[in-house]
Amino acid sequence: MKAIILAAGRGERLKAVNSLPKPMIMIKGRPILEHNVLLFKKYGIRDIWINLHHLPQVIAGYFRDGRQFGVNIKYSHEQTLLGTAGAVKKIWKDCWDCDRKGPFLVAYGDNLFPYRIDEMMGFQAKKKGSAVIAVYEKQGDLSQSGVISIDNDSRITRFIEKPRSKVTSSGFVNAGLYVLEPDVPDFIQEKGFSDFGANVFPEMLKYGKVIHAFRADKTADGHAENLVAVDTPELLKEAMRLK
Repeated sequence: MKAIILAAGRGERLKAVNSLPKPMIMIKGRPILEHNVLLFKKYGIRDIWINLHHLPQVIAGYFRDGRQFGVNIKYSHEQTLLGTAGAVKKIWKDCWDCDRKGPFLVAYGDNLFPYRIDEMMGFQAKKKGSAVIAVYEKQGDLSQSGVISIDNDSRITRFIEKPRSKVTSSGFVNAGLYVLEPDVPDFIQEKGFSDFGANVFPEMLKYGKVIHAFRADKTADGHAENLVAVDTPELLKEAMRLK
């Protein structure tokens, strides 16, 4: 399996680290992006593409071709930001030089995923839908999250990307980690900005494609793991206290 890590964003809400790409913020002694690279390596995923836009030399200079981390890294440079799905479409069209028949992983490079990737991949193999999205249950304000409705068979029935009104109840939200089948890029527009939560996944549901939710915050043995995100200065301060 191959992986794409999305690392092009500017991190507009984190002005204090605007001179550093958000995925390069140090958490637990390593950049967030390095944690994700090593996580994929742990589960045997060594071919990784990373998209770049904001301060690309910082990321490319640190990881180079990935050999020092035991992986193979290639880069996709974006002149203008293409969004989460637009970035994947560009890589799929311009950079993908491997077998396109199997599923692939997509991860948001500014989130730290303490998850069992093997369980998620096994879940996709069992369910056989077009995609599996890692979700976790979040309490409180959900207005800055991708909120997801799920049926009793873990099928996703609705996406609400960053609800306009303030939501203060609990709910399942998008963790920014996907297993995608090769038909998913067909639903991404050829050029320009496109987002998975706002554009692509809702469009897939309209066409009857099956997308499942994977409870990534609870492993098969019942152990709970929480996503580490640095979307706001408050979350950044909290994440930097982790040991």
